[in-house]
Amino acid sequence: MTRLKERVIGLIGAAGPIPVSEYIALCLFDPDEGYYTTREPFGAAGDFITAPEISQMFGELVAVWLYQAWQGAGRPLPATFAEIGPGRGTLMKDMLRTWSRLDPALVAGASFAMIETSPRLAEIQKQTLAGQSAPLAWHQTIDTLPRQPLFIVGNELFDAVPIRQFVYVGTGWRERVVGLDGADELHFFAGAGSVDPALLPAAAADAQQGAIVEVAPARSALMSQIAERIAGRGGAGLFIDYGHLQAGIGDTFQALRRHQREDVLANPGEADLTAHVDFAALADTARAHGLDVQLSTQGEFLLGMGLLERAGTLGAHADPETRQAISDAVERLAGPDAMGELFKVMKVLPAAKAA
Repeated sequence: MTRLKERVIGLIGAAGPIPVSEYIALCLFDPDEGYYTTREPFGAAGDFITAPEISQMFGELVAVWLYQAWQGAGRPLPATFAEIGPGRGTLMKDMLRTWSRLDPALVAGASFAMIETSPRLAEIQKQTLAGQSAPLAWHQTIDTLPRQPLFIVGNELFDAVPIRQFVYVGTGWRERVVGLDGADELHFFAGAGSVDPALLPAAAADAQQGAIVEVAPARSALMSQIAERIAGRGGAGLFIDYGHLQAGIGDTFQALRRHQREDVLANPGEADLTAHVDFAALADTARAHGLDVQLSTQGEFLLGMGLLERAGTLGAHADPETRQAISDAVERLAGPDAMGELFKVMKVLPAAKAA
């Protein structure tokens, strides 16, 4: 049993069941034993591999999109180019290299920010980005960013923001909670209080017994914070995650450990806990701030940005083994049976500047 699991069991034993959202927050962000505060989850030796770790092409094409958004905004300087939830810093490293080649004046005149809540991950990012000529600053929230146009990317950001779950039992909806069964083991239950159906997606109206819906007010709050900054100061946002374009019913709460799925209640603090992102809800939040939003799959986005052309350039003078690796990366990033369909992309731009 993990130390955090012992603490969670003790907490529930003393104070009663806790909502799924609170359980996720404890598992991921507990200062002493949380997943993101104590582990390096990325890469083959970790629990999952993100797109920037698969190929440099991903970061290069994201950089080109942000650069085009900056050009479309009139090339404002000063401006901030930021990544929120930056992992190991690989994406920012690839973007900085790309921007330096595209436009050295941009790198010289803009500021670059990493928005990271984990001190441990921030140290790893600083190691990855050591020696960069561009000025880099670390922030825990976007609140402390300079008050200037913001061009921001978040890759696999929202899936790690805690969700709430509701289960349909009897004749109404109850919040899903984590409690203790008769053997003092963690178990899911339906909470005591009923829930106003108006808080739930429209699809919940036709739910069957035992159906589960997910809502994510914390994700909407974060998106609202980012959208408010872009609406007020100018800029653009690009957000990439696995999820769905239309709200629906279903349990997407999952745990990933050593690249394998496992029970979400099995190893608190030692497995990545995530849930699919409801991009329709995030888009509604951004549009409420007067912004334009465009949604697509990751495959559509990368192919539209020139993934095949970039792969051809990289492989033109490479040996057969390297060309095969590049081809495999294209398939993994954009293929319909890999990340291409599962992952979605949300572009956020000031009104009338969508591209």
